[in-house]
Amino acid sequence: MHVLVTADYQTLSHTAADLVLKAIRNKPDLCLALPTGSTPLGMYEEIVRRYRDQRLDFSRLRTFNLDEYLDLASGHLQSFHTYMSRQFFDHVNIPAENVDIPNGTPGIDAEIESERYERNIAQAGGIDLLIVGIAANGHIAFNEPGSSFDSRTRAVELAQETIANAQQQFGNERAPSRAITMGIRTMLEARRVLLLASGAAKSEAVKRALRGPLSPNVPGSALQLHPRLIAILDEAAAPH
Repeated sequence: MHVLVTADYQTLSHTAADLVLKAIRNKPDLCLALPTGSTPLGMYEEIVRRYRDQRLDFSRLRTFNLDEYLDLASGHLQSFHTYMSRQFFDHVNIPAENVDIPNGTPGIDAEIESERYERNIAQAGGIDLLIVGIAANGHIAFNEPGSSFDSRTRAVELAQETIANAQQQFGNERAPSRAITMGIRTMLEARRVLLLASGAAKSEAVKRALRGPLSPNVPGSALQLHPRLIAILDEAAAPH
């Protein structure tokens, strides 16, 4: 495990962008697993800026997202499909056929969709670099406390804390209570993992994940098992 503590969120974002772009330079057909949420926004913005300024080529990249809400149309304003398009995919030349996000459309058979996702990851040769954040309750992707370290892509019930946090984005509309998420075992099979955490609200979760005992009650603690983990934290999120 390698822990980088940066001065602030902007430095965290630039450092993460540095690592991702270096990985792409070294392997133009890199297979990336990508997160959503507030923490990676600065990283995506910086990658897009450098893509434009340096005239980079992402046409051989392959991407898989960590999760998506269930029973939400992909075109919904709060779907992770929409998030990824707005923050990243609309601004770079990754071909649409190289982008894979779990399908949470109402009526989807989540078990069949989960199997499809795992199969596509395997057929892509596995994930080269997985980027993940961590929630205050210790979840990674949507693997909530209690998730097995052997879990694969599957439908999950979201924790009440997770739903309450999401409700801020959904306003008067009820936030989803279920999602499809990449499993912890699937995540640990990535060749490299990059953990991003920002803000004092994440400090305790980061401490429990990186320094505490391995426990399904802290899904992020599974990352200790990965031989090539880099954690990029700002000072506020760093354990004290």
